[in-house]
Amino acid sequence: MLKRISTTLAAIAALSLSASLANAASPDGTWLTESGKTQVRIAPCGGNYCGTVVWMKTPAKDTENPDPARQSRDLVGSQMLYNLKAEGDNTWKGKLYNFENGKTYTGKMQMMSTNTLRLSGCILGGAICKSQTWRKVK
Repeated sequence: MLKRISTTLAAIAALSLSASLANAASPDGTWLTESGKTQVRIAPCGGNYCGTVVWMKTPAKDTENPDPARQSRDLVGSQMLYNLKAEGDNTWKGKLYNFENGKTYTGKMQMMSTNTLRLSGCILGGAICKSQTWRKVK
């Protein structure tokens, strides 16, 4: 009887651990950028992940966008992470838009922990990359 209870408790603990690890691997949520001036909501879109600006310390327009028609749009509400596809455990690859210079980069998003996300934007086929660490706010 005691052995059966121990086995049941072990199974419940294993399931709980599996569920918490699965949740840890999800980038869903609102993230504060490294500068602390922007929050981005990451959510599923079309079977992948996308990220939309939901808050800025100082709201701004997309003035650096190479498309003149978009230069007057508000950055809050604009998508800056596109088509991020799972590339392995806790890693997604896709496109990252940098509104500070108006350029879109091939990039990678990696969960470092449940509350830490690392984004890397690259040029020249990944030869040169720049990274930021974001913190989860909700």
